[in-house]
Amino acid sequence: MSSKELSATEPTGEEDWDLVIDGSSHSWRLGLRELAGFKDLLFLFVKRDFVTFYKQTVLGPLWFFIQPLLKVGIYYVIFARIAGVPTDGVPPILFYITGLTFWEYFASSWKKTSETFLENQHIFGKVYFPRLVVPLSVMISNAVKLGIQFLLFALFWLLYYFSGADISLKAEALLLPFYVLLIAVMGLGAGLIVTSLTTRYRDLKFLLDTLIQLLMYLSPILYPLELAEGIFRKLLLLNPMTSVLEAIKYSFLGTGVFDWRYLTYSCVFALILFVCGLLVFNRTERNFIDTV
Repeated sequence: MSSKELSATEPTGEEDWDLVIDGSSHSWRLGLRELAGFKDLLFLFVKRDFVTFYKQTVLGPLWFFIQPLLKVGIYYVIFARIAGVPTDGVPPILFYITGLTFWEYFASSWKKTSETFLENQHIFGKVYFPRLVVPLSVMISNAVKLGIQFLLFALFWLLYYFSGADISLKAEALLLPFYVLLIAVMGLGAGLIVTSLTTRYRDLKFLLDTLIQLLMYLSPILYPLELAEGIFRKLLLLNPMTSVLEAIKYSFLGTGVFDWRYLTYSCVFALILFVCGLLVFNRTERNFIDTV
């Protein structure tokens, strides 16, 4: 082979690659342009979440409706019938299903995204793609589940409304996409932090369920905010989910508290939580495979 032919086959170092993977990326970069190139993979993960949810079950997708109904039934018996906890003039079943519909979106998003590194290490160790695709797919699949369960809530709302229940639909109901986005950002941010920490501290994986359950009882889901007094009320207001749940109840039930001051606090909290989670997540994804 002549020197001229050899030079034609050797890399010149000036090729235009479609994708370059190196360790020079900064942890603060979100990489939206890169994510856009993996949209097909994103929806593939969304499909995977749905399939695994009801795979090898008899009732299949009906569990999207059965699970919240079972929880509402349990809470109705314990809190409404036995404990006699008031629900601010709203029928207890409708009161519970309103809060639980949106709380479950937050809780399931937080819990599922917190398993990103541990549950997908077998994939992350073999092929490259933006790791943020996985938690984003969780948020999308959970948002679809929320949409399905919202239909169940809407059905109960219509039944109670036409039966003469003291409920009303406010103009603030148009802010529903804002409420959902706020919940999604908080769930995603919290999940990114936990999944990053669990690569080193597996104990958090066992504490998370308890933490989510505790936070649920510190949210006005099974009781109205007006029932809380003193230091307990202050603790409730420190919970960023409180203002969102109260705004939702005000919007769709005509009860609860709608206050832009509290919602602004939740927005700032959600933004800080998401940014911190993204920083920690991007920093961890570089070398997590060596620690899990």
